[in-house]
Amino acid sequence: MAENRASVNTEGDAGGVEEGVPCWVDAQLPDVDAGRRFYGELFGWTFEAAHGSSVWGLLDGAPVAALAHKTDGRMPTVWTVYFATPDVTATARRIQAAGGQVVMAPLPVDGQGVAALAADPEGAVFGLWQPGSHPGFGVRHAPGAFAWAQLYARDTDAANTFYGHLFHAALFGPGAHPDFGRAPVADVFPEMMPPHVLVHFGVEDCEAALGTVSRLGGRLQAGPFTASYGTVAVVTDNQGASFALLQR
Repeated sequence: MAENRASVNTEGDAGGVEEGVPCWVDAQLPDVDAGRRFYGELFGWTFEAAHGSSVWGLLDGAPVAALAHKTDGRMPTVWTVYFATPDVTATARRIQAAGGQVVMAPLPVDGQGVAALAADPEGAVFGLWQPGSHPGFGVRHAPGAFAWAQLYARDTDAANTFYGHLFHAALFGPGAHPDFGRAPVADVFPEMMPPHVLVHFGVEDCEAALGTVSRLGGRLQAGPFTASYGTVAVVTDNQGASFALLQR
């Protein structure tokens, strides 16, 4: 669950992060200690205890992600991207009105904020975060930190309509810097792959990072390929969680 964000106001600004901008990522893993070893070596993260059994990954002392223990073996081993919102309950209602679903109802996280999980009309799951005492990413767009979120959809026009309704200013407003793109699933994956949101982490050298992923027991899913935002390789870690490496 999301665990690291800042104070809330009601003017469309979620703790200093514009509503609809990705503000946090977490991984649900069977073995958090194995995750610490994998991501610590791959991205140079150090770790500190967070909410419950979760840990925060730190890059040069700044929080960049959380690793959480998967409490139910039936749950997927996944990375989840959280979008900032000043009012998670209101955003959840708008998601339902637009044809999406609330997968996990808004849940307070120890004064740090309020989290929820939702799915768009095609079933792609994403998180919402209403900041409390923590703002989210301490750093982004650096090697080893969050760099981009890409939605792989069946119908990108419908996706633009849905997400544009939720987060219009962040996606389409003047000076928008959403860190969130949309593309057809078949551009990268087999046709049968379900729609999903894929977190990208920055790397200085994609080929070198791929070598580290392989050595640590991960595997290549797709790429490397060139996208409008850089060179991308889609990989899984040694527990099966998918993410992407992005070299700008």
